[in-house]
Amino acid sequence: MSKSLNRREFLKRGSALLAAGSLPLSLVEVAFGKNSPENFTFAYVSDSHITHVKGKEFVRNWDRGLIRAIAETNLLDPRPDFVFYGGDIAQLGKREEIDHGLEILSALRGDVHYVMGEHDYYLDLGDYWRKQLGPDHYSFDHKGVHFVVLNSILTFDEWTHDKWPSAEERMHQMARLDNPQGSPFMVGQAQRDWLKKDLDKISKDTPLVVLSHSPLQKIYKGWNFWTDDAEQVQALLKPFNKVSVLYGHVHQIQYNQIGNISFNSAMATAWPWPYPASYKQAASYMPKLTVDMNRANPFFERDATGWQFINTHTGNVDVHYLLPDNTNRVVAYDRKAGHPVDSEYQAAEDRIPPQTHY
Repeated sequence: MSKSLNRREFLKRGSALLAAGSLPLSLVEVAFGKNSPENFTFAYVSDSHITHVKGKEFVRNWDRGLIRAIAETNLLDPRPDFVFYGGDIAQLGKREEIDHGLEILSALRGDVHYVMGEHDYYLDLGDYWRKQLGPDHYSFDHKGVHFVVLNSILTFDEWTHDKWPSAEERMHQMARLDNPQGSPFMVGQAQRDWLKKDLDKISKDTPLVVLSHSPLQKIYKGWNFWTDDAEQVQALLKPFNKVSVLYGHVHQIQYNQIGNISFNSAMATAWPWPYPASYKQAASYMPKLTVDMNRANPFFERDATGWQFINTHTGNVDVHYLLPDNTNRVVAYDRKAGHPVDSEYQAAEDRIPPQTHY
């Protein structure tokens, strides 16, 4: 971030951007990376779910969501150093969907780093995605910060290879949100071994930013807002002083703090999901301070997609949520409390209709 642009000015620009149209874009500020006093930003776009209909026809609404997000990304000032795409380019993993999504994404200016989503994977087990984009897990360094990308949507070999009569059926099963025939996501032993070797080379005072598609925590198993080996991955991240995990998949605002690890989700360019509690009462592991995001308005297809500014100055993320038809919120790590605190926390009886209708 330019030294001449302070946070107030940045957020003012962000508010103006939102006024032009509520778009599913995140701009992430990484401050004070190891051996680098220069702040920098990167943009985060995720979950476009490009859906092929027939021939050259695709679901127009999902196309438009991605096109609009890319337009906003290209107009960002200051310009981000690079862009992350958080997974689920496709809806059913078809080559037509991946190709069409990548054609739209090619309009992005600058470098783009990709995360694999389950909708990109379970038709051909990621073969075409990797052919187009390269490895599904990797790391790199940028201005004193170590970035790690994981493929967190793998599952048991038996489910993947032996359970389904066709690849299409496997894809359809994993594409469903609430599906008793599904299987939990995981990073897997091979990637955890790779991650350990990668992190062994990094000093513990180096800030880490980890990108995954699923949350790397256990939030709600019924909807696969869940990574089965989350604790093993977290144990590898625990020795580092500053760790931030950014993820897509859930199509909603989420935050959490587990030890030294800050978690924040990115919203989708396609559609918002409701919170699990709105559908079925079950154990949830999100902080009690979480105030539900705006629910989707059926007359406004972009309602509840929004965007957020993330500041990692302290090593614990401060998230500035900009929400249409509701009060903008800041969820910031409170050192005295030892956990994230919502500056606009509202008791249930005080929440306005967009927060409570499902």
